[in-house]
Amino acid sequence: MTEQMIKGACQAPGLRPVRVAGQAAVGGLLLAGLGWTLRAAWEIRLALAGEPASGPPDQGNGVHRPLDGLENAYHVVTSVANLAALVCAVSFLSWLVRVRDNARTLSGRPPRYAGVWVYLGWIVPVVNFWFPRGLVADAFRASAPGRKVPFTVNLWWGLWLAGTLSGVGLVYKDSTDEVIARAYDEVWPLLASDAALVGAAVAGAFVVRAVTRAQTAAPRPA
Repeated sequence: MTEQMIKGACQAPGLRPVRVAGQAAVGGLLLAGLGWTLRAAWEIRLALAGEPASGPPDQGNGVHRPLDGLENAYHVVTSVANLAALVCAVSFLSWLVRVRDNARTLSGRPPRYAGVWVYLGWIVPVVNFWFPRGLVADAFRASAPGRKVPFTVNLWWGLWLAGTLSGVGLVYKDSTDEVIARAYDEVWPLLASDAALVGAAVAGAFVVRAVTRAQTAAPRPA
């Protein structure tokens, strides 16, 4: 019997298994990071190619010119990256629900945040600046009492906020065609946002591993 199977067999009643969910969340995060890396690569290609003589794809007043091959490819890359981000969101939230429930069992205390905030905490204005980080940090503290929250938690959250709130990050107000026009005009803000989100994905993978490891090693409640 492998070490992982032994640990799984020793899982105390009332604690939800988190190892596989953690692996899925890490995979989802890295997949999302790859998606944003591909977006950045295509934005660089657009910037190097330069805007066609016919102007930007969205020419105003509801007029859109036919896209060239590179612009069409960017639409495809954007769709793939968005799908990767969706996979990441589903796997990460599934993991977060489990570690939050386990934190309650391990600490014997009600969680600071109600379960609905696992989902709404990311989208409700103002509270989305700190609730998701708080959920992760509380899960770690309950799993490893007396230990300091890993630096990667703050790094992950700082990069996430930088990437999503910069105006060119995950939550785009502009259409894909308008983003293409930005790449032609000034690509650096786009690349800075992409880099922050890729960094957040990588840091997030370390966060998931740290919290998962803390829960699997935590003393089981009697």
